[in-house]
Order: sequence, then structure tokens, then C-alpha cells
Amino acid sequence: MAEKFPDLILVTILAVAAIAVPLLAGDYYTSFSTEIAIVVLMLSSYRIVVLTGEWSFAHVVLQGVGAYTAAIMVKDYGASFPIVLLAGAAASAIIAGILSFPLLKMRGFYFLMGTFGAAEAIRLIWRKMKYFGGTRGFSGISAPYLDFAGFQIDFGKPLNFYLLTLAIVALCLFIIWLIERGRLGKIWRTIEQQDLLAQAVGIDTRRYRRVAFVISAAFAGVAGVLLAYAFGSVTPNRFNLNFALYLMIWAIVGGTRTFYGVIFGGIILMIFDESLRFAEELRPGIYGIILILVMLFRPQGLESLSSLIPFGKTGNSSLNGRDTKEAHECH
Repeated sequence: MAEKFPDLILVTILAVAAIAVPLLAGDYYTSFSTEIAIVVLMLSSYRIVVLTGEWSFAHVVLQGVGAYTAAIMVKDYGASFPIVLLAGAAASAIIAGILSFPLLKMRGFYFLMGTFGAAEAIRLIWRKMKYFGGTRGFSGISAPYLDFAGFQIDFGKPLNFYLLTLAIVALCLFIIWLIERGRLGKIWRTIEQQDLLAQAVGIDTRRYRRVAFVISAAFAGVAGVLLAYAFGSVTPNRFNLNFALYLMIWAIVGGTRTFYGVIFGGIILMIFDESLRFAEELRPGIYGIILILVMLFRPQGLESLSSLIPFGKTGNSSLNGRDTKEAHECH
């Protein structure tokens, strides 16, 4: 019970800081805070795959699936924001489910390379097919607008859209937190640490890795929808290999052992990344140096700096007897 208090304090601090940003800053920093919130959701959803012991190059492209779904539904069908949000999540989850059948026959490095090939194939489709706008993609995606019983909110204003994004991201993070603390999260961590043991007690490891891949894709789809609305445009270059690599580096630097590692890492590194705009050509080299330093001196990432504070504890990292029995009975 005591472990919940540090979590509550941390969430309160983050919430106050997040809400205070638009009150103290202008539209530029409010829009930048929207980007940070989207990246935090991307990193937290990416971590779901990492919990099973895998790393993927496809997560950014799955975000792109959500973004392209939003662009098509808004421009071609004039769909409302709630429908677009659900459709983006569903589209990304469906594509991930299809990809999971060939990809999850592989493990480790082969899985990583498989996701790279799948991601490049999807990007090629976006670039070559006119239906997806080719290399130019889509532009002019109108912002959400709420008009209910005389109550109107224009989410085209940076402050309003930031608060909308913040609310959606907070809800998604809460759901991810609940999933991780539940039996699914325990099974995923057991698969990462003791794959053969998990199979020995009757757990279908491939099935649970597929579940993780699809769930993470659904949240990436939500992030993609928010990104499409935030920028008002979608292009294939926004989801290229560079962004996939940066996402992976941010996850490693932030730390993936605790729920809060990628959140803090995402916020800190996004602010740092913004400071590198003056040195665009040096950015890859700087990130390379950061990655090497972290691997040498802080292999657990920035989250290890808060090791004295019990943030992000999620209980046992493996199945206990009861969990093992439940997992066995579900087969």
C-alpha cells in the first residue's frame, strides 16, 4: 500500500507541470508540449513490446497507419474526432495483427530485421500509391471541433488541442499501467526473462507476444491520429527509419525496466532534441555518443538515477504460483 504513495505524488507533480505549461508559455511551447505528450505515448506503447524481450523498427510505421487513417477519414469522409481516434487505433492493431504472423516466428535480431523489412514495405506503399498521396502525403487536415447543445470548443487553438491530447494520453497511460500491473504484464516479463520456463508451464509465448504487439500498435495508432491533427498533414517521411531509430534510442536512454523510465526519458530527450535544431547535421552523431555513454555508465537508463525512490515498481518480474496456474488454465 505504501508503494502507491510515491506513484500518486509523481503523477500529481507531472499533472500539475503538464497543465501549467500552457498557462506560462506561448503557442509555440504549447504545441511543442503536445508533441512531447504524443512521444511519451509512443514510448510507453513501444515499451509493451520491449517487455516481451523484443525490439521493433515497425512501431513508428504503425503510428503512421493511425495517422494515414485519420487523414483519409477526415478528408474523404468528414468523420468526427472520436470515430477517427477509434478507427486509427483499430487500423494499426489490425495491421500489427497481420504482420505478427510471419514476424513472430522469429526472435531477437531476426525479429528486429523482420520489422525493418515490414516497415520499409509499408512506407514504399505510401510513397508509390496515389491513394495515400504519394511522397506529398496529405495536408489540410482540419482540427476537431466540438459543437454540442450550444457548447462549442475549437480544438484548432493550440491550448485546446494540447489539453485534449493531454487528456487522451493520460487515459492511455493509465490503461497501459493497469495492463502492466495485471497478469498480462507479469506473463510478458516472464517471457522476456524465462522464455523456456514460460512454455514449460503451458504458456503460449508466441500468442502473448502477438497480444503485446497488437496492443502496443493500437496505442501507436492513437498517437498517429493525434499527430495527424497536431500537424494538419501526413507524409511518409515523418515515419522513416530515422524516427524509428530515435524512438529506440529514447527508450534505451530513458530506461525500460520501469513504467516511468520512458516517460521521463521522453520528456527530457524531447527537450534536448529541440535544443539540437541549430545542429541538425550533428544530431545523429550526438545521439550516438549519448547512447554509448548510457550503455557504458548507466545501462539501465535515466530511470536508474531515481533508484532510491520506489517509482514505477510493478511487483514481481516473474510469475508466482497463482499467476502460473491462471496462465496455464487459460489454455
